Amino acid sequence: MNDTHKLPERIKRIWYLSTLGSFIFGLVVSGGVALGHMWWDWPMWLVFAALGLTVVESIIELALVPYRYAFSGYRITDTAVEMSSGLFFKKHVAIPIAKIQNVTLKAGPLMQAQHLEQVVIATAATDHDIEGVEPQTAAKLRDRIMARAIEVRDDAL
Repeated sequence: MNDTHKLPERIKRIWYLSTLGSFIFGLVVSGGVALGHMWWDWPMWLVFAALGLTVVESIIELALVPYRYAFSGYRITDTAVEMSSGLFFKKHVAIPIAKIQNVTLKAGPLMQAQHLEQVVIATAATDHDIEGVEPQTAAKLRDRIMARAIEVRDDAL
């Protein structure tokens, strides 16, 4: 399991639905700006700017989903949990096994609908997450990471 693992293809559906949610939120904000134009005589260009930003941001976000998927992955080594993501702004995170305090599985409504779970790896400083994996894989990852973390701590004593 030392090779890099890709996220399941279904994670893209969640990212697409998240983009839809962002688009709807942008429309609500644009509607608020339109009300500001009607009630308080805000300039009309603000309404067009809000709508334009909403549409452009959503199109860019939709277009980047395949690239986001292509560059997202994780791997477990004997010494660290490594995660990578990003197309333009690449992010490689290596969490030392010895620093891991807890591994939690969680799934919101969208994740549950796609039968995926998020693996949250907690250290003293922060949390890191593997965005979405199959439930069976998530449970195996949790058990493997925690077993290795306990083993490393016991070796240090």
